[in-house]
Amino acid sequence: MLLSEQCYKKIDRELAKYPEDQRQSAVMASLAHAQVELGWISPEVMQELADYIRMPAIAVQEVATFYNMYNLKPVGKHKITVCTNLPCALSGGERAAHHLKEKLGIDYRDTTADGEFTLMEGECMGACGDAPVLLVNNHRMCSFMSNDKIDALVEELKK
Repeated sequence: MLLSEQCYKKIDRELAKYPEDQRQSAVMASLAHAQVELGWISPEVMQELADYIRMPAIAVQEVATFYNMYNLKPVGKHKITVCTNLPCALSGGERAAHHLKEKLGIDYRDTTADGEFTLMEGECMGACGDAPVLLVNNHRMCSFMSNDKIDALVEELKK
């Protein structure tokens, strides 16, 4: 087993929300729980989830590869996604990305040598009025990110 008993308990709670013949409806939440535990979704994890949910492995893979919130390769402890969709790009997203690239010494889709940070480019996060927007580990949205706020965020995450 690649996932812990605690993770399977969370997946069971997701499965309980659906009729037995619609277990596949819990696949997105199951992938999310697995990713929180492991940091990324390997092909082996996809297979394990497919077996557990009782759905074809290719169907799990289709979901995991369709949505960019799932990490299909190892990422740093802190994945920072910068919204670079046009409204954010015009409202400081490109500046924020450039500042992060310089501060971390990496480009998009790269991870720092110490494994702490991965920088990703993201599409619309639905917060255009709060630009520039960053998303940390798919769970924490950070708005109005000036260079000073970015510096403070990076320092906080290093602790």
